[in-house]
Amino acid sequence: MYIKLIQPRMLMRPMDTGLKVRMSPPLGLYTIVNMLRDEHTVVVQNENVEPVTYDSPDIVGIMVSLDVLPRAAEIARPFRERGIPVVAGGVHITTASQTVPEGLFDVLCIGAAEGTWPDIIRDMQQGRLQPVYRCSPMLSGRDIVSPAYDLIPADKYLYTNIMHTSRGCPFKCDFCYNSFGGHHYIHREIADVVAEIRAIGRRHIMFIDDNFIGDPAWTHQLLEAIKPLRIKWNAAVSINVATIPGMLDQMAESGCQGLFIGFESINAASVGSVHKVQNDRTHYEEAIREIHRRGIMINASFVFGLDEDTPQVFRQTLDWIVAQRIETVTSHILTPYPGTKLYERLEAEGRITSTDLSRYNTAHVVFRPKGMTAEQLRDGYLWIYRELYSWKNIWRRMPRNPRQRLAYLTFNIFYRKYGHLTDRLCRLFTYRRIGLIAERLARYL
Repeated sequence: MYIKLIQPRMLMRPMDTGLKVRMSPPLGLYTIVNMLRDEHTVVVQNENVEPVTYDSPDIVGIMVSLDVLPRAAEIARPFRERGIPVVAGGVHITTASQTVPEGLFDVLCIGAAEGTWPDIIRDMQQGRLQPVYRCSPMLSGRDIVSPAYDLIPADKYLYTNIMHTSRGCPFKCDFCYNSFGGHHYIHREIADVVAEIRAIGRRHIMFIDDNFIGDPAWTHQLLEAIKPLRIKWNAAVSINVATIPGMLDQMAESGCQGLFIGFESINAASVGSVHKVQNDRTHYEEAIREIHRRGIMINASFVFGLDEDTPQVFRQTLDWIVAQRIETVTSHILTPYPGTKLYERLEAEGRITSTDLSRYNTAHVVFRPKGMTAEQLRDGYLWIYRELYSWKNIWRRMPRNPRQRLAYLTFNIFYRKYGHLTDRLCRLFTYRRIGLIAERLARYL
């Protein structure tokens, strides 16, 4: 069989450039490739890096996040009109399949590809394709399949040295897709992770788990296993990383360079309102000191528009970020994804103001805030980005550790402040070459 897998074009936010859409390949689709390529011809088309071609595969699979659902439906239509079945999967289908209008796709794939796509292909071959496939909750880390890294067109992406060590998150924050009851946290076999790092063959690895420390005992074992590999790495963790005995030391010893952390708010009441129980606001500053003391940089995530937020939150957050010398920041407008507890609550309160799913990308206000107007929320969100990456505040946030400054300046200047210029350079010299330069800089820290 000829199977085509498609990633719809991402909708960029105001601060994004072409670097964002070409940051890394869609690992989920390349995982399906690796599962099926021994017996079938499987092609991936990522609309962020190449146009979709409407040829004649036997079956089409489309990866769907909420904001690309309208585009996914547009892509599906010409295939379906010619009798080619289209399967929709991905995080939005898994968490909110009940909100997907009927008639957009032939099949909904709910849950992990490892527990669904073998059945889809078998039934397709036998002429009894079903409208819904659900992954068994009994899926374990042993079942996780590595992506087909050897088939990824590396010249089209900044980084291909990315990988998962787990799926899901043990926490259930109200605004996160993981608050959906069907999400499970599982981690991979450590031997498989080590083998995959070796197969990638790079000295810098980006772990893209939802939470790299979801099972601290397992993470301790993994860190011991990767120490001999002498790699540099980054990962996303929860702020309680600083309270786990020995974890930060072990991270530093095994090559950790940076941690993405969801602080979400500097207001304790805001954090509590979305049940982010792992965040203790009274320990934020201490945690930052401990992370920085070990030479690890921080990418802090903040969400604006929580019910306790007022227009003053933007200035207060900016001043706090600068005072803590946080190296880089990712900000979001609170977005009630269908399938989350936040959506259920705001819908019950009659506060959802937009059903245009293309606006659900954390850069638009799609609900009625409590403590400010929608205009104040949108304007504050744009203001804090401009201020954070002004020359003044890039200088004021400069790491105290001289060894971190080159990487810090590279990201803040060439990715954030002048990302459009860097994107043009990537188009001229290829994204892979520019990514390798950034990786080499990181290795010398």
